[in-house]
Amino acid sequence: MTTTSDADTSLFPRNPEVHGRCDEKFAPVRDAFLANFEAGAELGASVCVTVDGEPVVDLWAGDAAPGGPEWAEDTIVNVYSTTKTMAGLCMLMLADRGLLDWDAPVATYWPEFAANGKEAVLVRHVMGHTAGLSGFDEQITAADLSNWEKITSLLAAQAPWWTPGEESGYHAVTLGYLQGEILRRITGRTIGEFFRTEVAGPLGADFHIGLDPSNDDRVSNLIPPTPSDLDATAATMAPDSIAFRTLGNPIMTGAEPATSLWRRAEIPAAGGFGNARSVARVHAAMACGGSLDGVDIISRDGLDVIFETQYHGHDHVFMAPTHYGMGYGLPDETLPLPSPHACYWGGWGGSKAIIDLDQRMSFAYVMNRMDASLIEDMRGPNILMATYGVLLGL
Repeated sequence: MTTTSDADTSLFPRNPEVHGRCDEKFAPVRDAFLANFEAGAELGASVCVTVDGEPVVDLWAGDAAPGGPEWAEDTIVNVYSTTKTMAGLCMLMLADRGLLDWDAPVATYWPEFAANGKEAVLVRHVMGHTAGLSGFDEQITAADLSNWEKITSLLAAQAPWWTPGEESGYHAVTLGYLQGEILRRITGRTIGEFFRTEVAGPLGADFHIGLDPSNDDRVSNLIPPTPSDLDATAATMAPDSIAFRTLGNPIMTGAEPATSLWRRAEIPAAGGFGNARSVARVHAAMACGGSLDGVDIISRDGLDVIFETQYHGHDHVFMAPTHYGMGYGLPDETLPLPSPHACYWGGWGGSKAIIDLDQRMSFAYVMNRMDASLIEDMRGPNILMATYGVLLGL
């Protein structure tokens, strides 16, 4: 695995050939995408925008590794927390089918979860990052994240770090295990299997929660932040803070997705593999009210619950204001989206996804050169601003 610290960044393409298609009206989106390369900020990346379910931008450029080969049409990459948008959709589908009650205690579906004072933790607390389980009491390793039974047992036994429902702390890794175990108890299926058979398969979306070895040759390994960048990020957190206890356990460098252990595991909050096209394809179904190309995924009523605020205020992990809906981020001062019915999330390193039901638009950007910041990387947002500029005639 090559890291930024030992990669020759002079090999990062400054003026690569951009492949794919872009409607002429959306040329500013292509320009913003290329500008990231011209600034030396990219190795390889892809961007996709759909309107009314149809791709109006589907572009890729750069290299899958320093010095080549090129990023190809079917290149996929680990998108970290952008995976949460897929896991969240699975939960919305359960509720839409009458199988999941947002106001039910988690222990209704997962009895062992009631231990250590969690009997009143509701499903909506999990979806809104207010459950008090943003991290682990026990020190674990990145390899432990592939052990579903170990991780879910730890979370079931653990006491919450704050009064559930009253405060938020981004459940960076734990969210997916909480959602996935609830789903498993209800359906008898893992969340990766459910997503594959109920979402990705019917929609023909090349996105994976748990990657089959047959896809390994298409994966572009991430270029992680430098150790000094990771140290600088850690230095902003007090060692006893909820932020440090959440993001520092397990210790991760960004190199983990290059391993077979990570790829085969179902890590629903961070372990998904795809490209911008596949992310935008799934989200296009949501942006179009739950149906795409004759495939009904979820009702519009089932989607509208996303926009019910679960928490709006200071988040213990981000150490900044956040606005959480039901499983998705909602517009706020961090990302002031122009549509009332728009939601989003992004992943460590820079991937970004927007679902706008008012504009019937989905936007996805994924890349292989990771930025160390959780919220300050502007590569995706700059392309997004260009997209909205076109849509709104700005």
